[in-house]
Amino acid sequence: QVQLVESGGGLVQAGGSLRLSCAASGSTFSSYAMGWFRQAPGKEREFVAAINWSGGSTYYADSVKGRFTISRDNAKNTVYLQMNSLKPEDTAVYYCAASGNYPVVVTGGMDYWGKGTLVTVSS
Repeated sequence: QVQLVESGGGLVQAGGSLRLSCAASGSTFSSYAMGWFRQAPGKEREFVAAINWSGGSTYYADSVKGRFTISRDNAKNTVYLQMNSLKPEDTAVYYCAASGNYPVVVTGGMDYWGKGTLVTVSS
């Protein structure tokens, strides 16, 4: 079992930055690939970014490429999402999730999910 708790969400103006954190506990964090997903009001949840167990491989949705950066610190059992140049369309609840299989992260086939943190970008 892995427990995931997101933090760092909030209200920010367009063009601003936020860093989300996701703290993991309960199992061997470094053995899991991690992903960030988001769900905007009235929309389906979508993939944002993924990182493999070591941090040596990352993958991004086209909508955030060049603006968001996913990283992890296995010593701290934490994964991060640095979000720059935020846009109003980035407004959503952001979820982190863990998977034992990195290639499936982009499909949302995750083993464990956090409860999410709300990011609101004002225009």
